[in-house]
Amino acid sequence: MRILCIETSTSVCSAAVCEGGKLVAQQICHEGANHARLLPKFLETLVQSLGLTRDNLDAISLSAGPGSYTGLRIGTSTAKGLCFGWQLPLVAVPTLAVLCEAAKRSTEYRVQNTDLLCPMIDARRMEVYTALYDAEGKPLTDVMAEVVSEAFSILPSVSKGKRIVYFGDGATKCQEVLKGEEWQFVEGIVPEAQYMGRLAEQLIQEGKVLWGNEIAYYEPFYLKEFVAAQSHVKGLV
Repeated sequence: MRILCIETSTSVCSAAVCEGGKLVAQQICHEGANHARLLPKFLETLVQSLGLTRDNLDAISLSAGPGSYTGLRIGTSTAKGLCFGWQLPLVAVPTLAVLCEAAKRSTEYRVQNTDLLCPMIDARRMEVYTALYDAEGKPLTDVMAEVVSEAFSILPSVSKGKRIVYFGDGATKCQEVLKGEEWQFVEGIVPEAQYMGRLAEQLIQEGKVLWGNEIAYYEPFYLKEFVAAQSHVKGLV
């Protein structure tokens, strides 16, 4: 399968083409706050360089969240437009699963069979979006917005005696709290489109794809409701 993947859930913006679960090409920027400007350029580059059409693509894959409200909306609207324009299905891949895939392929960290993976996405203040996964990337808990403290309530009894590896853009601020022997922080793990290919193919094989009206009514997995703050820009108050 050849899949066009879009990842905009954090400050990192990326788009990639994966074939057979492996990366063909990727465009990426770590600067943040430029998704609306960068994503169309990334897609144009991939389309032109690889000659992408509806006839040589099998699906559009989208990182589903949780994550940045704005980033998720930009990625979702773009993916929907491509699906309708090219008459392709949409595959929504959980963002925390993408982070786990990135950790498993990291050169900085080698996954042990007994490890538990704890991806974290920044949810502002001392809160993170997180869940617990086994070493194969199978979820062990539901996704939740967790307040970081020494009594980290996400940990089930299965974590006893196992190393818990935590990573992602929400993990850095947790180091002062999560510093027991069972915790290991891995730096530099971010969700990228290149890690979505294998996960998207697996979801397609399981029949978890969206078509037509399902795509029209699809919404990202925000987890928490969006609360609009009062603008402080002059003339808008």
